[in-house]
This record gives sequence, C-alpha cells and structure tokens, in this order.
Amino acid sequence: MALLTDFAAGAEVNRASATDHTYAHYRIVPARHPGRTFGTAFAALVIAAVLYSVLTNPRWGWPVFAEWFFAEPVLAGLGRTLLLTALASVSGSLLGTALALARVSRSPLLASLSFGYIWLLRSIPLIVLLLVLNNLGYLYETISLGVPFTNTVFLNYPTTQLLTPFAAAFLGLTLNQSAFFAEIVRGGILSVDQGQHEAAAALGLPRRRQALRIVLPQAMRSILPTGFNEIIGLAKSTSMVYVLALPELFYTVQVIYRRNLEVIPLLMVATVWYLVIMTGLSIAQHYIERYFSKGAVRNPVPLPFQAFFQHFRRPLPVVAQAAAAASKSGFRDAQVFRSGGAVHVNAISKSFGSLKVLDNVELTLPAGSVTAILGPSGSGKSTLLRTINHLERVDDGFISIDSELVGYRQKGDTLYELKEKDILKSRADIAMVFQNFNLFPHLTVLENLIEAPIHVRGLARDEAIRLAQELLARVGLSDKINAYPRQLSGGQQQRVAIARALALRPKVLLFDEPTSALDPELVGEVLDVIKELARTGTTLMIVTHEIGFAREVADTVVFMEAGRVLEAGPPDRIFRDAQHPRIREFLAKVL
Repeated sequence: MALLTDFAAGAEVNRASATDHTYAHYRIVPARHPGRTFGTAFAALVIAAVLYSVLTNPRWGWPVFAEWFFAEPVLAGLGRTLLLTALASVSGSLLGTALALARVSRSPLLASLSFGYIWLLRSIPLIVLLLVLNNLGYLYETISLGVPFTNTVFLNYPTTQLLTPFAAAFLGLTLNQSAFFAEIVRGGILSVDQGQHEAAAALGLPRRRQALRIVLPQAMRSILPTGFNEIIGLAKSTSMVYVLALPELFYTVQVIYRRNLEVIPLLMVATVWYLVIMTGLSIAQHYIERYFSKGAVRNPVPLPFQAFFQHFRRPLPVVAQAAAAASKSGFRDAQVFRSGGAVHVNAISKSFGSLKVLDNVELTLPAGSVTAILGPSGSGKSTLLRTINHLERVDDGFISIDSELVGYRQKGDTLYELKEKDILKSRADIAMVFQNFNLFPHLTVLENLIEAPIHVRGLARDEAIRLAQELLARVGLSDKINAYPRQLSGGQQQRVAIARALALRPKVLLFDEPTSALDPELVGEVLDVIKELARTGTTLMIVTHEIGFAREVADTVVFMEAGRVLEAGPPDRIFRDAQHPRIREFLAKVL
C-alpha cells in the first residue's frame, strides 16, 4: 500500500514538473545533413572549375565572340531562326491539334488518314523531308488550284518560284512538328477523366464547345511540358535548314567561321543565342503552365499583373435582395423551375458484350414525381439513368419524356436515331448529377454554372450570372461563387453540381448515387437540398442506398436486380409489405 502511495505521489510530481516546462528558453539545434553539405560543396567546386577553365583559357576566343555576337549578319540569321520557330510552332501546333482531334474522331476513315499522316511524317528524317520539299519542282513542275478530276484550273504557278528556300523550310518544319505534336495532344486528351466528357455531354454542350472549353484546357496540363520540349527542339532543328542554304543563325555562323577560321568563338556565338532562345521559351512555359493550372491547387500563385487586370473585369450583377430571399426560402418557391416531365421507359434492354445489364425494363413515372431506385450493386440502376439521358444507347425499346422520344425521331413504324447535335440539345431537358460530382476543375463555381445556360439555352451572360447567383444562394454557397471546385468540400461540390444541373431548368433531374462519394457527416447537407427539390415539381429520379431518405422523399420506389425491375410502388407498400421475396430479404439486411 505504501509503495502504491509513493508511486502515485511520484507521478503527481512528474506531472507538475511537466506542466512547468514550457521549452521556450531552449536552444534548438537544426538536424545536420553531412551528405547534403558535401553535395553542395562538390557542386560549387565543379561550377567554379568550369567557369575558371572557360573564362581563363584564351583559346575560347572571347574577344572574337564579343566582336561577332551582335554583328549584323548574326542578328539577321537569328531573326530568321526566331521567325521560323514562331511560324512553325503556331502552324505545327494548330495542325497537330486538328490531327489529334481527327485521330480520336468517330469517323474510321478520318482517324485512319490522321494515323497514316502521323506515321509517315514521324518516320521521315527532317533533313530528308527538307530536301524532298526543296526538290519538289522536279516531281511537279507547277502547283495548280482547280476542281479535282476535271480540266478546270483557277490558278497555275511554277513550283520552283512558289516554294522558295524559306517556304520549303517553313513547310518542312511545320509538317514535321505537327506529326509529333498531334500525339502529344492526343495523349493530353486521353489523360482527361472520362467523367469530364460525360458531364459536358450531359449538359448538352456542343461537341466543339466540349473540346475547346472543357477537354483541351484540362489536357493542356499534360500537353504543355512535352509540347514545349518539342518547340525547344524545333528551335534547334531550324539549324537543319542549312541544307537549303538558308542563312539562319547556324548557317550564318558557319559561313563566317569558314572565312576567318575562328571556329570555337563563332560556335559559342550560336550556342549563347540558342541559350537565350531556350531561356525565353522556358520562362514562357512556366507562366503558361501556371495559367492552365487554375483549379489544380488549393492556393494558386497569382500570375504577374493579375491583380492589375482584375480592375478591368466587369463586376457581377448585384442581386443581393433576390439572393437573400432565395437563401432563406431554399427551393420552396419554385418559380425559377420548369414543370416536370412524364417519363416512360418502354421495354428497354442494354448489353455490354455478353453481359446483359438491363433486361426488358418497363417504367411509367408521372410528371413531378420523385422516384427512388434501390437494389444491390451491379443491378443496372446507374445504367438505367444513363439510358434515360442517352449517355448510353439502348439495344431495344425506347424512352420518352412527355411523349417525345429520347435520342430518336419516329416516322411511321420506324425510329431514326438523331444526330449528335440534336441529342445534345435534348439532353438540356434531362439533367444529371453524377456520383463523383464531375465539376469542371479548371472553371470557377460561377463558370461551371453559366457555361451550359449560355451555350445550350442561349441565355445572355448577365441573365445566366443572375440565375447562377440565385441557385447558389438556394444551396447555401453564395460565398463560393469565385472558388474552384478543389477549394470546396465534397458536400459543397455536390451542391454546386446540383445547382449546375438546375441552371438548365430541366424537366427531369437524374441523381446517380449523389451521396456515395461523401463522408457520412456531409451526406445530410446534400440530402437536405434534394428534399427541398422534391417540392419544386421537377421530376426526380434518384439512385440511392439511403433507405430512410427514399422512404421520406420518394413517391415511388423501384427495386432492381440483375437488370430487371422486381417491383415498383409507393414507399409504404414496398418497405412494409413487399411482394417479392428478394426485396424482403434485401430490406431485412439494410433496415
């Protein structure tokens, strides 16, 4: 007993002494890194030795270097090098981007033509290509413009006069650059998450807008490092045009040192100018990469003069009173929304290879209804939603919204599939909120919301901004209007995704497991928004595993398994007295 008492007393003293130590007066000794110190000293020694050797060796001919560095012939050659680099970079990049888009197009012949071009031009050495172009007049004496396969000619010009050495150099560098750049762009396009393509398509954005506004800006983060390597390589490859006797930088230096025999000093002139060009391109690459990294980091570093240019941006319209009223009312006043559409799913089936995902699914949902779709994983719930939005084409059957077919037009007893642009327009009435949000990370919250209303619905920008402000107020995110998605929590991102879908004022709103990617504490805030939406008259279809939420909100509960609808009906009947034994078994495990 005495031992225990002494131990307790000692522990009390130790606790008291521990609380008395603040460590504020201690001297902190940083950790030592002998290897790092040795490496730094070794690097400094190597740099000093190289500089000493180069600067003190008279055979480098620095006086001759200084004499010719700014000489007029050298500067003229430098100008041609810079001009060739700039022109071939722009034209090669544009042609390469077009080739990459053709390579990923759905036209087999166009994709094959692009592949053949890339294969051929990447196979031919640049010097051979330049020589062939320079001697093109031997193969074709004239270059003609007219109607193919006829004798009608509008323009006829001698090839040797049209294809000067500079034109041959520009054309050769462009063709060579475009073949390599096309594969860089294609790699960047393939690096963009598939969900971004689907989100853009689900909003009904035109294909051209999807490519230029959504896909390519995100692909630029992958394209730029390798793309600038190609441009830097192009700047050095301009030295190849010496075979055309074109006096660019390297050829000019060659001519000079053959006359005065000062080989090393003149080569150093060319080397230093190439270093200057590479440095300028590297600086440009740094800032362009920072520009296209918008939304990729939580705390982006401001670009030079960014604060200055902010003063010239048009301020957002002021809708403080409307936003305040919307934030208080939530979605109870539904004037901003359209009335819901009636959904008819008529005996649809869908297979992926040998796997049948949907098997003769039949559903009829009235306008303004709220339908919860339940079932085990892999039962076809998400695929059903994707077919309603025509992100997946059905193998059999059809779907209609307010008696209008989705993805097809009817003529007699025949259904004709709509063209892609018409399908995209129809998707504006069938908005979708994805499981993984699929917000566009390079666009701000505001830009995410106004993109589709402007380019699909044709709203004026100011009107689209006012609508976005009101919707953000309704989901409680007015203060996040200029934030990037990466700066938001998962629940906030999902609420923005809901607002983005609502900005189209759709007839039908599809939710694909909207809470499955969220932490449990964030689920409630998203479900609260959906509960408010259920009162607006918009037709809602919700794939969910939240049984309590489905029971509270839904008018109809649909239970699916193995691609079939086992039973559909009011929540009370499904949850209390399901007819199918598989449903009773499933609910017994989750309730």
